[in-house]
Amino acid sequence: MGLSKTQVKAIHYATEQPVVMGIENGFIKSIEPVHLQEHEKSELAIVAPGLIDLQINGYAGCDFNLGSMPEDMVGKVIRMLWREGVTASYPTLITNSDEAITQGLKTIARACEEDPVAAAGIAGIHLEGPFISPHDGARGAHNLGYVRAPEWELFCRWQEAAGGRIRLLTLSPEWPGSGDFIRRCSESGVTVSIGHTSAASEQIQEAVACGARMSTHLGNGAQLSLPRHPNYIWEQLAQESLWCCLIADGFHLPDQVLKVVLKVKGNKAMLVSDAVSISGLAPGAYTSHIGGNVVLTPEGKLHMAENEQLLAGSAQMQLWGIEHLLNRGIASLTDAWNMASLGPASCMNLISAAGLSPGAPADFVLLSKEGNRLRVEQTYKSGERVFKRNSLHH
Repeated sequence: MGLSKTQVKAIHYATEQPVVMGIENGFIKSIEPVHLQEHEKSELAIVAPGLIDLQINGYAGCDFNLGSMPEDMVGKVIRMLWREGVTASYPTLITNSDEAITQGLKTIARACEEDPVAAAGIAGIHLEGPFISPHDGARGAHNLGYVRAPEWELFCRWQEAAGGRIRLLTLSPEWPGSGDFIRRCSESGVTVSIGHTSAASEQIQEAVACGARMSTHLGNGAQLSLPRHPNYIWEQLAQESLWCCLIADGFHLPDQVLKVVLKVKGNKAMLVSDAVSISGLAPGAYTSHIGGNVVLTPEGKLHMAENEQLLAGSAQMQLWGIEHLLNRGIASLTDAWNMASLGPASCMNLISAAGLSPGAPADFVLLSKEGNRLRVEQTYKSGERVFKRNSLHH
């Protein structure tokens, strides 16, 4: 392969000033301010780091939790996510039978071995469960029949099936022996996240002391009524070392909760989609293997067919969450964007945490603003343009 060089001129998402980026062999070689007339500026797109989704169950009709995932589906999803500005993600497998989890992990691992696009786009696998709370509410939509106590040997077998790709594990520290299990995970390079929990404050404190570093979709996967204080939401907010994932689709958490969490967590607050396979599809009635009959409304809410108060998962991507925070005045574009890009990269120690700077991977997106919407115009992965929006479609 010869040298590949590209130059991209755009408005920097954080400084709002025009820059020219030199790209060489998949990395950002240089980024320099450039002086332009106002009319030239107005024609430029906004450049921002690629989005990193720590929790995604599926997209556009494809489901990572299907018993028999077609081999090519994994790479197909990674490619489709480019249109959402996502350049790296953590396919998420939820609570299931030992065999089903093993099968899912093997399929994703094989896809990474055989498809360079899948390998480059999958930063790791997120295993959400089965070591979670058995209690209603905290358990969410996870199947009680498969919920179990943490077991190190079983986890090691799964990690082997995944070819070492499980990088993120959501568990509840309410099980006896959780501390030791968390310590072993952390020492093996797996980020442990507290979620689907009804743990006592002391159990959360012990989990953090043993190496837990994150909270999975804080405020969701929780009982409807909690003790005023202490409770597991207060405790996780108060633990300064915990990074915090949020679903900011406007349905999972009210604005005042998002506002408070952002104030408390600052740059340790992150956006995830937690999207199910119905995300990216048109509004309508669908059947989901987890929720059964579900409805996706024109407003973007996914609810159970028999009760519109009950959410059936998220159907919106991180871009929607960024727009929501922006349009409600909860966060600036820079901060909201960082919550879905540099934040997750920093939390997971990825080299893309360097953002738009020389030496960083050239994973970035070019955006336009249309009213209160953000549009992904182009997506670059490792310096190559992998998506370009066809304006005829809109």
